[in-house]
Amino acid sequence: MILVTVPSSDKFPVQFKGSAFAHKVLQLFGWEYVFQGLPSQQGVIIGYPHTSNWDFIVMVMVKWATGLQVQFLAKKSLFDVPLFSAWLRQLGGIPIDRSSKHGVVGDMVALFAKAKEEGTYLWLALSPEGTRKFTPGWRSGFYQVALQADVPLCAVRIDYAQKTVDFSRCLRLTGHEDADYLALAKAFEGARGFHPQQAAPIQPIKSSSKNGLTQSP
Repeated sequence: MILVTVPSSDKFPVQFKGSAFAHKVLQLFGWEYVFQGLPSQQGVIIGYPHTSNWDFIVMVMVKWATGLQVQFLAKKSLFDVPLFSAWLRQLGGIPIDRSSKHGVVGDMVALFAKAKEEGTYLWLALSPEGTRKFTPGWRSGFYQVALQADVPLCAVRIDYAQKTVDFSRCLRLTGHEDADYLALAKAFEGARGFHPQQAAPIQPIKSSSKNGLTQSP
């Protein structure tokens, strides 16, 4: 049976209407999900561990089943192809310009500020690992965006051992990096990826990119 925790109108006031068909498909393949809604109109979502292309397929089905709307970053050049551009935007793609004078993090923070001012919905999905291969830690972009924009960070556990995707762990970053990463490690404790040996340790690393941001489908 698909596990769906009863929503709390106080903690997760932003609700969605999902697809019964996607719900059944997940049930057929033995996957469960915990989704109570979202705690605010704006925020950042990260998924961990990300070790396989299967993660994308599982998350697309969960997104469909829950009705969750998220946006993600994609190279600006991908939006130059008319039909592909329309499809990307429909999926929630946001074109990023890595040559921006404000940097990608600065542009994303400005986007959140605009959404807050206008009272519009914006949840951005980012990849803390940035790759399916093993890395010595997490890139900094997701952290800087959530902290500087002052929005909740939703830690989504993708656990192949239990075949469960869990959205229930949302937190506010304090700016005390060590304490924040300890909280994130606790949130993801026990989550096992498709290739467990490729999961990055939950600790910050210096990014090779000046922005520290990576695209997340």
